[in-house]
Amino acid sequence: MPTKKATKPAKTPKATPKADPKKARKGGKAKTPAVETTPAKKLSQIAAAERVLAEADEPMNCKAMVEAMHNQVLWSSPGGKTPHATLYAAILREINTKGEDARFRKTDRGLFTLATK
Repeated sequence: MPTKKATKPAKTPKATPKADPKKARKGGKAKTPAVETTPAKKLSQIAAAERVLAEADEPMNCKAMVEAMHNQVLWSSPGGKTPHATLYAAILREINTKGEDARFRKTDRGLFTLATK
């Protein structure tokens, strides 16, 4: 006759208490800033290009727009090697998707100006 092995009762998972983020810090209180300060909203590259073109007297190419954005401290590259190419693509994408409602117009090869409304 085969011998029966003793089986252990099934283990029930223990409930683990969730960590309270308020108690995890020293002192047991959540830190809140005394005064809420909102930093000035940074412009996107294409919004900064729109501002530069608004002040320009004639159409500009993307390299000139990026330099003007940098000089006027409107926008700075976060470390990209070709921000002018990124701007060029963004402007063309807006022109192609929005059509007549786009903020920009292509005047000549590589030159853009603001659309007149």
